[in-house]
Amino acid sequence: MANTPSAKKATRKIARRTAVNKNRRSRVRTYVRKVEEALASGDKTAAEAALREAQPELMRAAGKGVMHPNTAARKVSRLSRRLKTLSA
Repeated sequence: MANTPSAKKATRKIARRTAVNKNRRSRVRTYVRKVEEALASGDKTAAEAALREAQPELMRAAGKGVMHPNTAARKVSRLSRRLKTLSA
């Protein structure tokens, strides 16, 4: 248990930051799921639209430190590749 005032404040800050990061991570997962569902259904236009919405959300999460930038780039790359194979 935190004893000093600064440790108590740090605990409060960590709790707030954790909640924010959890919300951001959840948003990213939702956008990625929408792309994957559109890809699974074979709807190319819906998949393209979903990817256009998901890409900035992934990069925003990377910029805010929720995920590593390479992880976000990898996810975008893999989704783009799947979309390309769907159209081919």
